[in-house]
Amino acid sequence: MAHSLWLFFLLLSSATACDRCVQQSKAAYFSSDSPLPSGACGYGSLALNLSGGSLAAGVSSLYKLGAGCGACFQIRCKDPKLCSSRGTNVTLTDLNYNNQTDIVLSNSAFTAMANQGMAQDVLKLGIVDVEYKRVPCEYKNQNLAVRVEESSQKPNYLVIKLLYQGGQTEVVSIDVAQVGSSNWNAMARNSGAVWDTSRFPDGALQFRFMVTSGHEGKWVWAKTALPADWKNGLVYDTGLQITDIAQEACTPCDDGNWT
Repeated sequence: MAHSLWLFFLLLSSATACDRCVQQSKAAYFSSDSPLPSGACGYGSLALNLSGGSLAAGVSSLYKLGAGCGACFQIRCKDPKLCSSRGTNVTLTDLNYNNQTDIVLSNSAFTAMANQGMAQDVLKLGIVDVEYKRVPCEYKNQNLAVRVEESSQKPNYLVIKLLYQGGQTEVVSIDVAQVGSSNWNAMARNSGAVWDTSRFPDGALQFRFMVTSGHEGKWVWAKTALPADWKNGLVYDTGLQITDIAQEACTPCDDGNWT
């Protein structure tokens, strides 16, 4: 629990980065989209379900030790001759190691910034000046879900992956207990959106998630998330739909005259 609290306060301190503010940077793209689904967040092919293939790798300040996985951003290139003012929305699914850019986009997301008929011209540039800001993720018909990973080994090891995390939020801690019990055990972040534990009870399982949005945090409780006969490889609906929006304490905020 001490480790969870330390991580919680570490991630809360990142609120000073002002996610909601417009950031100025550059963006590149992957010639192949395959690195993004298989990236540091651990989504695998399920990443394509998060935003229709509009994916991004972000630098460490966006990745946030994995807590930024699944975050949504609106991004647009700054050349009005080539690119639209609305830009496109992307979901963060990987860590960007390129120190020339904050964000590396999937091919489809990169071309989605372009004006009609200008996609190939944007691609030829390779790297473009961009501005971006974090926006809420919207999964109107989809609750927060957990996927039991294939590496789970009942009754000794449980690995889950978080999917469809809505709002402008980050999950910084997860506890697991048997349904009806108050004997909670902390899970650890394995990598990105993947969490694991070797301490979990028999029977149906409940989870509680520490969800932060800016400088505020709260516990949300999935009272019955996994049935007693849970199976590896299956996705389970938690019944929770997270819609919180960041309430950041940082000022001033450069909105970049975003329209």
